[in-house]
Amino acid sequence: MEQGEPECDVHAGRPLELFCEDCGLCVCALCPALGSHRGHRALLPHAIGHKQAHAIMSKKQVSGRVTELQLLLREEECLVKNFIDEKTQQALEAHDQQLESCQEKLAAMETLSDVFSSLTATAKKDPGTVLKTLSSVDQLLFLKYARSPTWEYDSLHPRLKLSDDHLVVSCNWRRIFCPCGPQRFDKLWQVLSRDAFLSGSHYWEVDLLHAGVGWWIGIAYPSIGRKGDSETCRLGWTGASWCLKKFGFECWAFHKGERIPIQLEDDPDRIGIFLDYEAGILSFYNVTDGMAHLHTFRCKFTEPVYPALRLWEGATGIWKLT
Repeated sequence: MEQGEPECDVHAGRPLELFCEDCGLCVCALCPALGSHRGHRALLPHAIGHKQAHAIMSKKQVSGRVTELQLLLREEECLVKNFIDEKTQQALEAHDQQLESCQEKLAAMETLSDVFSSLTATAKKDPGTVLKTLSSVDQLLFLKYARSPTWEYDSLHPRLKLSDDHLVVSCNWRRIFCPCGPQRFDKLWQVLSRDAFLSGSHYWEVDLLHAGVGWWIGIAYPSIGRKGDSETCRLGWTGASWCLKKFGFECWAFHKGERIPIQLEDDPDRIGIFLDYEAGILSFYNVTDGMAHLHTFRCKFTEPVYPALRLWEGATGIWKLT
């Protein structure tokens, strides 16, 4: 044994050559065989070094995993924060839009209140003044929902011609060759729009200046009949369509074959149509000069509705509002 080397406390003069793994102490070669460390696991120093190296490596691996987990945690925290910020921003924008909408409606209601207050004083004296006053109401309440629906070529009767922009329909006394698909009206000179409305409020205008002696304008379900000229195909004759009809000097509101006469002082050059799907309201207005109410249907819509048109002669089209 070299001088200065640690000795065993139990076996004098014996160097501490081994390491008792069970007790965590350095012992001599006799301790595991004769002393209090009998039966314990005793390792040589190089084995201890290997164990220590393995422990250090394991510690580094664990430390690395902890670092990765901390990074992932920060990433998740960032994602959650961004998600919350995005949802908060969306909620604020929705709130601002709702507030703006409420303010617009409130302003419109205040304007209406002022208009109707003035109407009360003038209605009995001068009905013409009433109609002129309604033009401002038109701009505030109806043009907000302005639409310019286009007509669907596949539903167009072969004797009707469609303009390039699909807004104007005109009668053509020469039958036009076109595919006779299931959506096409083959007997009645009718057409439906490409645009369907199944919610919300909508307003559009129909130009009737060149419509001739007879016209039918309104809306229809897609389930309206297309083949033949029976009542199931005619605008206003079943529960699948609503329309305003003018022929000659007479005008009626039509639905389910029931007609209500409409008084017209002059032939309208343009008709405005307002639809509130959820409220079940379909209103017609003469917007040639001012805005004169003609008729309102009240019902519960159960299918998408399409602007609809039937002609006798001439041409008519959608007045472009948008």
